[in-house]
Amino acid sequence: MIFQAVALTAGAQDNSGSQVLVSRGKEHFNVFSYGAVGNGKNLDSPAINRAIDACAQAGGGTVYLPAGVYLCGSIHLKSKINLFLDAGAVILGAPQEMKAYDPSEEFTGAAYQDGGHTYFHNSLIWGENLTDVSITGQGMINGGGLTKDDREVGQGSIKLGDKAIALKRCRNILMRDVTIVHGGHFAVLLTGCDNVTVDNVTIDTNRDGIDIDCCRNTMVSNCRINSPSDDGLCPKSTLALGTPIITENLTIVNCQVSAFLEGTLLDGTMKPTRGGTGRIKFGTESNGGFRNCAVANCTFRNCCGLALEEVDGGTLENITINNISMMDVLNCPIYITLGRRNRGPNVNEPGTVRNVFISNVIATGVSATSGIQITGLPGYDVEGIRLENIRIHYNGGGTAKQAAVNPPELDKGYPEPGKIGVMPTYGLFARHVKDLELANIRFSFDKEDQRPALACVDVNGLTIDNFKAQVAESVPLAKFEVTGDVTIRNSPALEEWAAKDAKAGDVKK
Repeated sequence: MIFQAVALTAGAQDNSGSQVLVSRGKEHFNVFSYGAVGNGKNLDSPAINRAIDACAQAGGGTVYLPAGVYLCGSIHLKSKINLFLDAGAVILGAPQEMKAYDPSEEFTGAAYQDGGHTYFHNSLIWGENLTDVSITGQGMINGGGLTKDDREVGQGSIKLGDKAIALKRCRNILMRDVTIVHGGHFAVLLTGCDNVTVDNVTIDTNRDGIDIDCCRNTMVSNCRINSPSDDGLCPKSTLALGTPIITENLTIVNCQVSAFLEGTLLDGTMKPTRGGTGRIKFGTESNGGFRNCAVANCTFRNCCGLALEEVDGGTLENITINNISMMDVLNCPIYITLGRRNRGPNVNEPGTVRNVFISNVIATGVSATSGIQITGLPGYDVEGIRLENIRIHYNGGGTAKQAAVNPPELDKGYPEPGKIGVMPTYGLFARHVKDLELANIRFSFDKEDQRPALACVDVNGLTIDNFKAQVAESVPLAKFEVTGDVTIRNSPALEEWAAKDAKAGDVKK
């Protein structure tokens, strides 16, 4: 691709009298013109930063990286800059011994968030307080020497170059078409940003793919994210900005998440891992909470399921999730929980989870460890949850001993299903919930499971319409300990069971 700058006065015309593209000066800044070599050996980040500086001084434009391998430390984005990586261009993270990354900034006051959320300037590509900035093109960002966590280098907190892209308090951000490999602790970290578009980005990394923290008006679309050892696409709301800020007006559509061995999404081999994570997860950090978020048309493969976790005192509300397909789910296809980790100053009470609608979900190959979990806390209900058009096929194999388990309350524990252990039901477990609606639900298993399909414990207000579930012989279909109205429709087996079970309460049809 060749960029040509046209320097004309405003209103210039060609010989035919038609208006032509007007430019007040040079708009495209080829990094070769500023000393870049692109051989993978010469440190090219100083040249790239000179090109960015020149572009910014000219009023903005495109900083162009032709095909080549650019060994880099920290690259400093600036406002009104499009960092364009042409096909064949690779930004390669320099090894730590070159000391090419910026020192981490000071963080004043107590830090309640993980170290990865505290520091930005030590990243491969970073920007702060910027407007109108983009990273585009069909090239690649290879983290190379980025660390994936502090344990690699024996540090108590993460202060080395460890993120492929980190943006803080930026506005009008576009990332499109690029590929990120081995992205460090976070491949993309967005904190306190507004009006963000991430489109058609491929990420094949070991830890988190995209973290959307304290952001609003964000669109993530058409992305493929593989992250075996951590979360794929992860909205958060930390205290990294010094105060609780809600993540809101977020849309995630047409994305794929997985937990194959790092690098094998990109080469097409898609080698499974044991105990991988992947997934879309809201939380864990949730001081500000989440509001007005939509997730639609996404696939999960060889990873954990969808998770909504509010554990740091914020509010999670008005969340819609629709059209989700999952295969080979490693743990809990749907997980909605309210906890009281309460990591933050003066956070004494649990937050709030309310108004969550999840519909049109198909999941197969689901681990026997846990089915769907929807859990609040004693005295603090999760409210207004509706699951509709859900079909899940489990691996099965649960035992009668597991069916007798009374799962511990989450309370202040880390909010992961694996921390709670094997559940007493294979299909769905709900506890401390107000206003729960289940419509058009079907559960089945491969290997015979000795656990009930459904348990509703301390549920106030329950409506079930068209519930079907496979159960082993002599195993009860469900377990109810509910208050308030129970309405069951179009579910003959469940209605028959409820009519015999005194704990099912007053069942209405």
